[in-house]
Amino acid sequence: QVQLVESGGGLVQAGGSLRLSCAASGRTFSSYTMGWFRQAPGKERVFVAGISRSGGSTRYADSVKGRFTVSRDNAKNTVYLQMNSLKPEDTAVYYCAADTLVRRVVIITTPGGYDYWGQGTQVTVSS
Repeated sequence: QVQLVESGGGLVQAGGSLRLSCAASGRTFSSYTMGWFRQAPGKERVFVAGISRSGGSTRYADSVKGRFTVSRDNAKNTVYLQMNSLKPEDTAVYYCAADTLVRRVVIITTPGGYDYWGQGTQVTVSS
């Protein structure tokens, strides 16, 4: 069982920055590929960014490339999402998720590829 707890959300003006954190329970965090997703009201949950087990590989949605950076600290069982140059369209609930399939070597962008989810943290960007 993996428990994920996000933090760092809030209200920010357009052009501002936020850093989200996701703390994971358990001793095998370094064996999970981690992903960030977001869900705006009335819309589907969509992939934002993902990071491989070692942190050596990352993947981003086109809409956030160049603005968001995903990173992880396996010693702290934590994954981060640094969000810069925020736009009103970034407003959503942000979720972190863990892909525990150890034999998978790619970063999955579909929600169904992830086994465990956090409760989400609200990010609101005002114009």
